[in-house]
Amino acid sequence: MDQDIKEKEFEKAEHVVLTSHKTQIYNNSIPINWGVKDPLIRGPIIATTSCENKRNAIGTHSGSYTVYRALSIANKTYPKSHVPDLKNTHATTEIGPFNSWFTPEKIVSIDPWGAQVQRVFKDHIEDGYDIRPTIAVTQARLQIPELAQAISAGRLVPDGKVILENGDVNVTKVAFEPVWYLPGIAKRIGVEEGVLRKILFKETGGMFPELVTRPDLKVLLPPIGSSTAYIFGDVRDLANPDVELSCRVHDECNGSDVFGSDICTCRPYLTYGIEHAAKTAQKGGVGLVVYFRKEGRALGEVTKFLVYNARKRQKGGDSAANYFYRTECVAGVEDARFQELMPDILHYFGIQKIHKLHSMSNMKYDAIVSSGIEVVNRISIPDELIPEDALVEIEAKKAAGYFTQGEIKTKHALESVQGRELSEERQV
Repeated sequence: MDQDIKEKEFEKAEHVVLTSHKTQIYNNSIPINWGVKDPLIRGPIIATTSCENKRNAIGTHSGSYTVYRALSIANKTYPKSHVPDLKNTHATTEIGPFNSWFTPEKIVSIDPWGAQVQRVFKDHIEDGYDIRPTIAVTQARLQIPELAQAISAGRLVPDGKVILENGDVNVTKVAFEPVWYLPGIAKRIGVEEGVLRKILFKETGGMFPELVTRPDLKVLLPPIGSSTAYIFGDVRDLANPDVELSCRVHDECNGSDVFGSDICTCRPYLTYGIEHAAKTAQKGGVGLVVYFRKEGRALGEVTKFLVYNARKRQKGGDSAANYFYRTECVAGVEDARFQELMPDILHYFGIQKIHKLHSMSNMKYDAIVSSGIEVVNRISIPDELIPEDALVEIEAKKAAGYFTQGEIKTKHALESVQGRELSEERQV
C-alpha cells in the first residue's frame, strides 16, 4: 500500500515554481564572497536540488551529466533525495591554498576550494547543507602504448618511481567540474555581466531562468564537460618556479585521442607531451597534462565530421590552403574554444612559470602569458610524429601563425599539401 502511494506521488506532476528575484531569496542561503581568503567567509557552493531553499548557485553538479541524472530519476533508477556519503573521499594529495586563489581575477571558472569541502565545510555539512566536491584528487597508473614504444626505443628508461619496470607510469590525477563566477567571467571576456547573463540564458534555450531573474546569484554551474589534470612527479613542485615544469594543455579530440584517427595531430601531440612530462619528472622536475572537454574546437563532433566531409569534397580536394575555410562555412567560426578561461586550472596549482609548453597554439600561449604565467620555451610536435593525412592541418596552422621553428609554406605550396579523398577512406 505504501509503495502504491509512493508511486502515485512520484507520477503526480510537481508544481513548478519559476524563479523570481522577490520570492526565491531565502534567509538560510549562504552568501558567496568570491576570492575571500577564509573559505568560511567565502562560503560553500551549494548547487544541489535536494534543498531548494539553501541553494546559492545557478545550475547543479555533474555538468553535462545532469540530464542523464534526470533521466535516471524519471525512470526511478536514481534516488532523487540521495545525499552522498563523503567519508574517505578526500583528496590523496592536498593542493593549495595559493595566492592565486585569493585574487578574484585569477580563477573564475572553477572553485579552488572544491576539493576540500569535506574538511573546510564540515560543520555546514553536519548542519544539513548538501555541499558536494567539485574537484577530486586521486592516484593512478597510466598504460599507454606510445610510452611502451618510447621505452623500447630507449627514449624513456624505467626508474621504479615515475615509470615502473612494466612500463606503467605513476600519476596524480585531478578532476574539475566547472564553477563559473559570473562577474569574473564577464570581466575576463570583456562584457557586462548583465549582457553575459542574457546571452547565456537565450543560447541555452532558457535552461536557467535565474540567469535573468536572480542577479543576486553570482555563481553558475554550467552543463558542460569537466576537465582533468595529470601530474607527473610531486604536485607541490608545480607552484615552485625553480623546478622545471613540462606542460601540455590539450583539448579533447575523441577520434584521434581514443580511436587513433589520423586526420589530425591530437593523439601524437598528446602522447609526446605525456612522454616529456614523465621524463621531466624523472629528472627531478614535474610534468603536467591538462585535458579539456572541448571536442571539435568546442563546436562538437557532429560539426567536426561535417567539416571533414566538406573539406574532402570541395573543389581541388582537401588542401592546407582551404583548411579553415570549410570550418567557417559550416560552423560560422574557425574556433569556439575561447582559451581565456583555460589558465584557471594552472592558477589552481599555483603555477608561476612553465619551462616547456608543448603547444603551437597562440590562443593558448597568449591566454597563459596574459594571465601572469611566464612561458620559457614552446615545443612543437616533431615532424616524424605527424600522420600523413594530418599534414593538411599542421601546415595550415603554421601558415596561419601557429608557433613553429620550421618552414612556413606559401599559399601556392599550401595548395599542394593534400589529404586523402573520401573514396580512399572506404574499406575495400
